[in-house]
Amino acid sequence: MLPLKDDVPSRGVPVVTVALIALNVLAFLYQMSLELGTDVVPAHGSAEAFVFEFGAVPCRITGACAWDFPHPALTIITSMFLHGGLIHIGGNMLYLWIFGDNVEDTLGHVRFLGFYLASGVAAALGQTAMAPTSSVPMIGASGAISGVLGAYLLLFPYARVLTLVTFGFFIRFIHVPAILILGFWIVVQFLNGALSLGAGEGGAGVAWFAHIGGFLAGIVLLFVLRPRPAVRF
Repeated sequence: MLPLKDDVPSRGVPVVTVALIALNVLAFLYQMSLELGTDVVPAHGSAEAFVFEFGAVPCRITGACAWDFPHPALTIITSMFLHGGLIHIGGNMLYLWIFGDNVEDTLGHVRFLGFYLASGVAAALGQTAMAPTSSVPMIGASGAISGVLGAYLLLFPYARVLTLVTFGFFIRFIHVPAILILGFWIVVQFLNGALSLGAGEGGAGVAWFAHIGGFLAGIVLLFVLRPRPAVRF
């Protein structure tokens, strides 16, 4: 199931959501430029070295392996803006575009930015807790966006989401309640996370526990950061 749009209109311009998407795209284009290389810096190994330098490596965060530059705490933030390929960033930015604007409406621009970054930090720490000695760098906005999904599920459980459903030759566009599509999504994360527990090095390439950690953090942070209605006497 691929969500395409929801039916909850934005009350204002989602400037933070748009800015985050722009920053992710710019960072991805820079990564791609490293793949191409230049006359001064050859392409071979440049992009991979960049990911290892600015991705969040669990063993560096826990101190189980050495690090030089940048500080591991900084890589938790920088890793949120790096991606492993076009499908990776495309899927993440689609989810952020569909669900981010309404959460930003609810929290306000400044709170939403703090919410997004805090969800990403919680996601990285969640994956690190499950694989503290892993030397595989975590990259992607998935953890932070998982927080957005958790908040959206609580705020708009019955919003209708236009979804592309494919099953073999069956291809349909249908409207699915958010509680079903996001509920299905988090169940898949838990199942894959459980299956990856014995895989070593934090699983087979997808940081499932980052998704879970970000999702749960988003639910908690919504209650912490959501503006309270004014009390009139």
